[in-house]
Amino acid sequence: MLQFSRFGNISIIAACLIGLIFALPNFFARETVDAWPSWAPKKQIPPGLDLQGGAHLLLAMDSAQLRRDWLQSIRDDARRVVITEGKIPASVTLQGNSVIVRPTRADQLEATMREARKMQQNIGNALLGTSAVDLDITRNDAGQITITPSAAGITQRTANAASAAIETINRRINQLGTAESSVVRQGADRILVQYPGLKDASQLKALIKETARLTFHEVHNQFTAEDAQQGRAPAGWRVFPSDEAGEPPHLLRETPVVKGEELVDAQPGFDQQNNQPIITFRFDQSGARKFGRFTQANVGRPFAIVLDGKVLSAPVIQTAILGGTGQISGNFTVDSANRLAVQLRSGALPVDMTIVEERTVGPSLGSDSIAAGRFAGIVGALATFAMTITAYGTFGIFAVIALIVNGIIIVALMSGIGITLTLPGIAGLVLTIGMAVDANVLIYERIREEIRAGKTAITAIETGFKRAVVTILDSQLTTLAAALLMFWLGSGPIRGFAVTLSIGIFTSIFSAVFVTRLLVVTWLKSQKMRPQKIVVPI
Repeated sequence: MLQFSRFGNISIIAACLIGLIFALPNFFARETVDAWPSWAPKKQIPPGLDLQGGAHLLLAMDSAQLRRDWLQSIRDDARRVVITEGKIPASVTLQGNSVIVRPTRADQLEATMREARKMQQNIGNALLGTSAVDLDITRNDAGQITITPSAAGITQRTANAASAAIETINRRINQLGTAESSVVRQGADRILVQYPGLKDASQLKALIKETARLTFHEVHNQFTAEDAQQGRAPAGWRVFPSDEAGEPPHLLRETPVVKGEELVDAQPGFDQQNNQPIITFRFDQSGARKFGRFTQANVGRPFAIVLDGKVLSAPVIQTAILGGTGQISGNFTVDSANRLAVQLRSGALPVDMTIVEERTVGPSLGSDSIAAGRFAGIVGALATFAMTITAYGTFGIFAVIALIVNGIIIVALMSGIGITLTLPGIAGLVLTIGMAVDANVLIYERIREEIRAGKTAITAIETGFKRAVVTILDSQLTTLAAALLMFWLGSGPIRGFAVTLSIGIFTSIFSAVFVTRLLVVTWLKSQKMRPQKIVVPI
């Protein structure tokens, strides 16, 4: 039926009013909006880097370090799988880009091979023909087994590291109190960070660049770092330098007792004895259990707290620490303690990052772009309004009102969700307004066809709306599919365009199918003549 229920009328009007209320802050200066009552909506569409300027950093992952870390992990896994679990005496060493496993007895080579193959993991998709393994394991006549990361494994490892780095960087940046930043992957091993409105990128660089990989290690109780440097270090132990200049290095077990990934919280604070800045930390259940067992078994011995490969401190365990909490002291300032706490809370970067490109974008280009975009939007909207009214008369005015409602709701949704407005976003907004009139054209042309077929005005209008809705949904869903693909496969600017276009599709359907029909129904009710005498003004 053409007529809406009372609830339907109220719902459409309420949606339009709510959209107007939430869009209203965007038409006033920030200072004016801040002076409004606390209950009033105050969120505005945040401008992106290309509109207000800010910091632009391009980071490159250290692929060599990623490979080294993986090889060390493979070596540790090989010792665990072959020696500890497989009960096979063997030597496990690193040679170049491979891990060499050599069983003590030659007749155990086949058994060692079987145990080593347990380390392989399938990657890819067998259905798509991309199935592979992450490790290439071979043996030779010399009685040794070679474990080498495969090309597919390196590719997947790099992709996983990039995803983890993006998530970590996002968490760190969000600690600064912004929801406008953009962190996206570019290429295989690069990450683009854009922070709108930031004029000094030093704090951002310090927050991002440090890996913040925290580990807790056992200190050797017999050999020293000097012994190890003279070639007397036992297997599985390594010399770690001190974080403070002039302090001696430490000989620590390579495999940490507890890793930073098992931290659930880290907060800056002050030592109650000397009032120096410290960091208090808390482990998760697994980390607390490991830390408790180690401290309980090593009372009176030192243990080392290592950050990014350097020993922060090596305190002596006075008593068992069973609560899973502790503190890190060092040569901290208040700012460095705050920054390190943020980094520890957000998690460690999986690999070191190098800044390969740094720019500070000025806002002048953004001001010009906003002015040009505003001018293009006004001209395009006025031209669309004029052509629609000329072509369809009174019904054209209804379409124009629906287009205005459409634009207001788009702005309201972007403000409420917090979507950053970029130059491509402005383009998507202007394009959406231009495309939104297509739905009204489909409806009105269908009404004209029904009238030419000899139907009455009310029947023609009802049929036009009913049959045109299917066509509108088909066309808009096709556009939505393209927008979703752009969002999925595209980078920052393309995503900004896709988001605006996607929102515009839903608001266009609402404005054309519901708002326009409500206006037409209201107009029909205002006619004082009999329905058979109503003339459709299109």
